[in-house]
Amino acid sequence: MPITEEVNQFTAFLKQIEPMALEFLIHLVISIVIFLVGKKLIKIIQGVAQKMMERVKMDVSIMQFLLSLLTAGLWVILAFMIAGELGFNTASIIALLGSAALAIGLSLQGSLANLAGGVLILLLRPFKVGDFISTSFGDGLVQRIGLIYTELRTGDFRLISIPNGALSNSAVTNMTAYEKRRVDVRINIPFDQDIKKARDVVEQAIQSVPMILKDEGCWSFVASLGENGVTLGAAGWVKSSDYIRACGAVTEAVKLAFDEAGIRIPYKQVEIRMQDHD
Repeated sequence: MPITEEVNQFTAFLKQIEPMALEFLIHLVISIVIFLVGKKLIKIIQGVAQKMMERVKMDVSIMQFLLSLLTAGLWVILAFMIAGELGFNTASIIALLGSAALAIGLSLQGSLANLAGGVLILLLRPFKVGDFISTSFGDGLVQRIGLIYTELRTGDFRLISIPNGALSNSAVTNMTAYEKRRVDVRINIPFDQDIKKARDVVEQAIQSVPMILKDEGCWSFVASLGENGVTLGAAGWVKSSDYIRACGAVTEAVKLAFDEAGIRIPYKQVEIRMQDHD
């Protein structure tokens, strides 16, 4: 009899949970279908998004970042749909994830600011890899634009790593944003020198520099009148990539041309007079 009672109790228990088990099985099958369909849709959306980004010639780094962000978001949505179908309380899960995200965000404020700065730089493109930029952190050639740091190579081959958060919130001068740059030079000559002759000499000297763009021309002018003489200004155009070398070459050419033409450059003198007192 005891065995028969146990069998009867087990049979009654099975009959009691049978509707629940059947309902759970149905929800499980639906969840599997949602997963398979969702997985396929995520791949399709990824492919469409990638083609759109490639069509607008988006930077590879930002494209990869946005695709990863999109994929993560789609998988999270799919996970919530499956959890809801299986009967989990999605509101509690969202609250728990929100609290965890807040705690992580507070502990990683600096990193998140740098990440946001990196995204802004890659989206707005104030400069790109290969540009020469000037910042409050240093000047150099942009070697790499990461999501956290931007790396610059200085003229003496030092590497400067700048946090993107600070870089995106500061002034940046892009020295190579355009194909050409103007080379400016200032020269002082004494008041007794022939200004017109000096201007002609300066212009010819600038034109003699190979890096100067001849079709753009060059010009000179009287910039100011000072205590020690006249300040002449002159300018010419060069390719942005030749700017640094051209500055030195122009200055040297002007000095050599002045020496050859006999035009003096004023310099400070100290005159000492000695008197005898009887």
